[in-house]
Amino acid sequence: MDFYTRDGFDTLTTAALLVAALVKAALLWLILRAPARGPLDRREKALRRLLYLTVAYALVLRYPIALLPEAAGAAFQLALWTAIYVLYLLVIRWRSRTLRAAAGAMFAAELIGMTDYLLDELDLPELGSGGIFEFGLMLAGVTATVLTVVGQRRDGRWSRGTQVAGWLSLSVYALVLPLNFLFGSMSSGSLALQVMMDAVGLVGLVWIAATARELPTQERPADPPPARRRAVRVAVAAVVLLPVIGLIHPEQNPHLTYTGWSAACYEGLGFGDLKPAEREAAFLCRARSTDGGVLPMFPDNLSDQQILAYGRALCRAKDPREQEAILTRAGSARPAWGANPWDLVHVCPEIVGATHPELLRSTTETEAANTAYIAEKNAACRDPWPRTKGVVQATATYFLFADGDHGYLVHDPEDETADEEAERAMEKVYDDDSALIGVAGSAVLVGHIEDVVDLCLTVKAFRTAPPRRTAGWQQVNEVPVVSRSGLLTVPEMGGGEVGAGAPMPNLAIAGKGRYRLRVYVRAGATGEEHLVVVFPGASRKRLTLKP
Repeated sequence: MDFYTRDGFDTLTTAALLVAALVKAALLWLILRAPARGPLDRREKALRRLLYLTVAYALVLRYPIALLPEAAGAAFQLALWTAIYVLYLLVIRWRSRTLRAAAGAMFAAELIGMTDYLLDELDLPELGSGGIFEFGLMLAGVTATVLTVVGQRRDGRWSRGTQVAGWLSLSVYALVLPLNFLFGSMSSGSLALQVMMDAVGLVGLVWIAATARELPTQERPADPPPARRRAVRVAVAAVVLLPVIGLIHPEQNPHLTYTGWSAACYEGLGFGDLKPAEREAAFLCRARSTDGGVLPMFPDNLSDQQILAYGRALCRAKDPREQEAILTRAGSARPAWGANPWDLVHVCPEIVGATHPELLRSTTETEAANTAYIAEKNAACRDPWPRTKGVVQATATYFLFADGDHGYLVHDPEDETADEEAERAMEKVYDDDSALIGVAGSAVLVGHIEDVVDLCLTVKAFRTAPPRRTAGWQQVNEVPVVSRSGLLTVPEMGGGEVGAGAPMPNLAIAGKGRYRLRVYVRAGATGEEHLVVVFPGASRKRLTLKP
């Protein structure tokens, strides 16, 4: 489900925003209620002011403070909560020395965590590290809140509603970890969940504000009449919501979270390697990519949300013409190119995966599938001369370029002029359409006679020339080749897409020197088959043994 389209937010997100607005209005009304009247001593006045300063920081002051170095904000929080915890111990009537001591210990542990954070921001040695230390600090924070609520109940000044707010703040805190995991594993509806969590996150501030409001020792004044209470609530809600509504505008400026040059493009990772939250980022990166000088799929003036919406529309397109129409409507500079399934799988895996299940794999799964495929292809190739054993030999599938224009090389990879001679060998084949083999020194390029993307290749090396045995083959040619380093071999596939599917031996069994290379070629119902025979020989003649 798309949470944003060109027409606005979807139904779920819109409902979440409306509900969150009502929840926030109610919680803000509870936070902004006037303090209870009654005498306060010096410590109680200080505690009330500090608690209200905490509320003001959470609602307003954190924004200007965020403009300062992070160490300044950390120091402010440490000083503020140090004072509050000390006053908690002095103001709350714990009615138990053990309970007060336990609360003091938990307060101290939480302050240690704040100090550790400040030291980290100042690049100073921290007080502790590691998962156990951090878990202990988190547990101390939860225990501190529990003991504070218990102390409030034993004190008697705080209402049941304030105590409930304290317990609810713990419930919200307990939801943080599972919901963080949920946000990371959901791509649809996550904005609605975040909006709701942001709203209920104010419960902790309700408890702090209520703690400050109910500090007087005398009884609270009687509640106003119901009608007056309703009028006050409506007025507070209007004061809170109307300015917020006035600030809401349709999204116009693009949010370019990921660009074609972003380091978060997740290159080299398969769909299955990415977390759900990372897949949309990967699509945005690809959609804006200009890698290799190509035009991006979408223009720069579109927001992330618009690109994701267009991407999902491309997934639902019935044919390339409909994709072209969608890209034209989006302002794409290259609408006729359409969109590739390996890009679209990141925004609609359920659609693309139905026709291209291999695109849902992780890198490990893809490598395993490729290995199995290569092994299966190799097993289908047979040695055409099983009774004539070479000194060294191998049989495997040779995978050609997808366009089928190239053949395969038998060459000396250690020759200093290997690249130049390989190019010359290719040119000789390309210049003569009827030529199957191109020769240039230490490189021999062998083409193919059918339009294929792979062929069965057997290579054998002999110490002397074997019998010609041309029967059953369509073409047989023999050419000279030289090994300047003592190597002659066929390139292996390795980590690419072109080459032999199994290790190829060194065919220069006599070391450096001149060799003869004989190539047998035939094509049939099972595909194209090549046999390459190499043996020492000084002749430089090219022989056509069977045209």
